[in-house]
Amino acid sequence: MEHSQTLPLIITILPFLTIIAIYFFSNTKHKNLPPGSFGFPVVGESISLVRAYKQDKANEWMKHRIEKYGSIFKTSILGSKVVVLTGQAGSRFVFHGGDNGLSCQQPATVVKILGENSVFGLSGGRHKVVRGAIVGFFRPENIQKFVGQMDSLVQEQLHNELEGKESIQIVELMKKIAFKVAWGIFFGLTERNEKDNKMLEDFTTAVKGSFAVPVNFPGTTFHKAMKARARLRERLSELIRIKKGETELKSHDNFLMRLVNLRDENGEMLEEEVMIDVFFSMVAASHDSTAVLMTHFIRHLCRDNEVYNKVLEEQEEVEKIKGESEDGRVSWKEIQMMKYTWRVARELMRITPPILANFRQTTRDINLDGFDIPKGWQMLLVPAGTHMNEKIFEDPNKFDPSRFENSKQSYPPYTYVAFGAGPRICPGAEFARIESMLVIHHLVTKYEWKEIVANEPITYNPMPYPAMGLPVRFNLKNKH
Repeated sequence: MEHSQTLPLIITILPFLTIIAIYFFSNTKHKNLPPGSFGFPVVGESISLVRAYKQDKANEWMKHRIEKYGSIFKTSILGSKVVVLTGQAGSRFVFHGGDNGLSCQQPATVVKILGENSVFGLSGGRHKVVRGAIVGFFRPENIQKFVGQMDSLVQEQLHNELEGKESIQIVELMKKIAFKVAWGIFFGLTERNEKDNKMLEDFTTAVKGSFAVPVNFPGTTFHKAMKARARLRERLSELIRIKKGETELKSHDNFLMRLVNLRDENGEMLEEEVMIDVFFSMVAASHDSTAVLMTHFIRHLCRDNEVYNKVLEEQEEVEKIKGESEDGRVSWKEIQMMKYTWRVARELMRITPPILANFRQTTRDINLDGFDIPKGWQMLLVPAGTHMNEKIFEDPNKFDPSRFENSKQSYPPYTYVAFGAGPRICPGAEFARIESMLVIHHLVTKYEWKEIVANEPITYNPMPYPAMGLPVRFNLKNKH
């Protein structure tokens, strides 16, 4: 009787024992893996890292492991085995370009949300074709043509959201502005219906799932994200079909039309699923990063009168020049005048980078600083490793825009990586600069605001936003 009860138990737990054995011993052939811990089977250290980010203690989480293991260590998060890089050498390795044995393939949860054919997942000739289209669209000379349109979109959204209101949540406002600008510039659409308004809510839900524990059960963050992605996919599919019908009638001035008319290395039109994944990942890459920057900019201006006054002075000069133009909109010329304002933005991104981290995946076994890193592992580059290093940026916790005052950078290459670095710098960096400068210009010249919640903490979900959405009281300035 005792043996008859034991056998079913062994049969039941054997698969789980096998998984654990494979998890811990599958890479024993690599004799010199980086130090570190994989944590628990399957979930690894995901739960502790997600908790640390939500409590704005990610730097402490990283610092603890750096002190214990060094600037390169291994872990397991988001369903993948990961090597974390925290220094200049790691940044150079990731961003220097060339055949370094890395691809942009993201962790399993990110792939599930953004799609297997996202701009981060494509490889070979198809990746080259799609990246060429992206770089071409974001060329400065091309983006300059959109400044007036972007300015109109920003002004329209600010008016719609702030008219008649005494208070508002800045996070929600900035997300709406970023989404409206992306909608207008990427899609080439200025009007939206109720179905499209729902997309922002679904988009926010989906992005949250990209940095969630990969458990696809009803009620979990990841499950909600997958449902939201399915709804977004349906709407994007509809828009692509509409744009395909306009191919002969419309120019290629928006990114979706360029994507519809793009041909792969074999001269074939991209499959719809590829277009959906590429477009979704494009919006994801541009939307939250800009919204985070603009939110932290407003938050800092609430708290730093000296910086506020300098930004206001510069923007009032821009307002004078802008007023002399025929349409009264901000142009490329005025954007170039916003030098101090952009220095403030760069310092904000040094202290709180909009992008959580940069993921890469090894395409072959590689060796870095004497450590073996197996094929198929994720590489995670953490900007704080250099951004908050006192040997690179003196007194790193001090807010000091003058760090970026000189035209010749005063910090070593591959240490400031808010938009990447070197050949791998983000092609959309200029787009983000223009959009954020337009928003700040109209806010500081037309409105006054004050924080409602004092000392509101920052939480990552997965992006770094004020925990309560940064509610503020707004007033329209009296113009004399």
